[in-house]
Amino acid sequence: MELIGYKHVSLSRRQFLTLAGASAASVTMVSPLEAFYTKVARGQVVRNIGYGPLEPKLPVNASELTNTYLGNLSQEPLLALPPGFNYRALSITGQTMSDGHLVPAGHDGMAAFPGTRNTTILVRNHELGSSCSYPVSGSIRYSAGAQGGTTTLVIGPNREVIKHFASLCGTIRNCAGGSTPWGTWISCEETFSVSTNVFKDDTKHGYNFEVIANANSGLITPIPLKEMGRFSHEAVAVDPITGYVYQTEDRNDSCFYRFVPKVPGQLARGGTLWALKIKGAENFALNTSNNPNLGGQLGRIKVGQTFDVEWVKIDNPDPVQENKTGNIIAGEVGVRYQAQAKGAAIFFRGEGAWYGNGLIYFVATQAGTPAVDSTRGNGQVWIYDPRQEKLTLYVEATSSGELLDEPDNVTVTPFGDIFLCEDGGGEQYIVGVNKKGELYQFAKNIVFANNPNPDFKDMYANNEFAGACFSPDGRTFFVNIQTPGITFAIWGPWKCRSYEIRKF
Repeated sequence: MELIGYKHVSLSRRQFLTLAGASAASVTMVSPLEAFYTKVARGQVVRNIGYGPLEPKLPVNASELTNTYLGNLSQEPLLALPPGFNYRALSITGQTMSDGHLVPAGHDGMAAFPGTRNTTILVRNHELGSSCSYPVSGSIRYSAGAQGGTTTLVIGPNREVIKHFASLCGTIRNCAGGSTPWGTWISCEETFSVSTNVFKDDTKHGYNFEVIANANSGLITPIPLKEMGRFSHEAVAVDPITGYVYQTEDRNDSCFYRFVPKVPGQLARGGTLWALKIKGAENFALNTSNNPNLGGQLGRIKVGQTFDVEWVKIDNPDPVQENKTGNIIAGEVGVRYQAQAKGAAIFFRGEGAWYGNGLIYFVATQAGTPAVDSTRGNGQVWIYDPRQEKLTLYVEATSSGELLDEPDNVTVTPFGDIFLCEDGGGEQYIVGVNKKGELYQFAKNIVFANNPNPDFKDMYANNEFAGACFSPDGRTFFVNIQTPGITFAIWGPWKCRSYEIRKF
């Protein structure tokens, strides 16, 4: 889909960023956070009470949930939230949508856009492959057998669904993605595969697709954005000043990419793909893992440490193979291997990304000091400053995973914190990081947490959060639980964070 043009659009939910302030990534150690960094360096958990203790709660529309594909959920608390917060459960897998199809499974990345008459438009990914009881259905498809894609939800001022429908069909493993300043959602395929045999055609996958956030779009015609790269995409974040699109890659030896479009706001017209490189260092492994295969070195990077960066060009962004060596022009070398041959930095599983206040925030899900009895870490959050060309390690989970365990999706809140969606083992939380760098738990997945069947707990209560975002007016927090596939609208006293009123 070719867009009519680019213009600078300020999305209100993104105007309140900050974490460490606009200059956080431009100094070696951010002074207001020095105490925080010191504690982290000692392996301590820097905890804050946040909004208070979490309490199991029924959704306000519990009476509507008597007949779901999981049975009667009307008496089942789905989330634990702080005092004063409430939520509504929306668009559950198996429910009938406005287009007559069933809500697909695998709710994942998502973004919120302003609609008419105080409505909010959500565009939501579905991370599905080739075999699922609840696929994304529709007649306009990219690939015949692929079952992933996106759905679009129109949410009223009362936080109820006005309509929901399929908007992108026939793609694979639409994991995360990102919103653009020109009112679209970029949906990312987390794969590098060909549809032959499995999907009954020879369609190539591993691309981004652009979906307009429109209440009446219906199914769009899928156009792969090939010059943005064919690789295992995860998330994107767009700099509205330049129109550059920053991309993460979900691989153990992933790179961090920048797509420079020929025409800002018109991605289908192509552009040039680049990968981040640390100045003066070849293949610097920004994972601090002690895994020798990734070149990591335990304790190599400290929280608050900053690096000057540059970018190396990807010569063939649309390879036909993902090999490490071969003829690049013929498409025999994978994108990340092309980048690393030119010295690009290596991240341990790049995942969530978000833009705010001139900065790009992105997550390396299994990076950091190795977890107990493991060579991989419990996760990091990085800040890239595109104006200063600097990269800073902002958050690193401890080896115990006590308060943060494998963050995935990330969003910047209207009140300046960041919210991280966990995707580790065991209990799953939304973890907040305040402006002082302190961590707190905001929400917990408790779907079937007390069910006597341990398989239910493992399948549902231990399933990941995804798609965190705020409504354009900043009053409603939307988030998904991937399985059983539920979107939540959460609201409450956002201005009454405990750390703002407690005495230190």
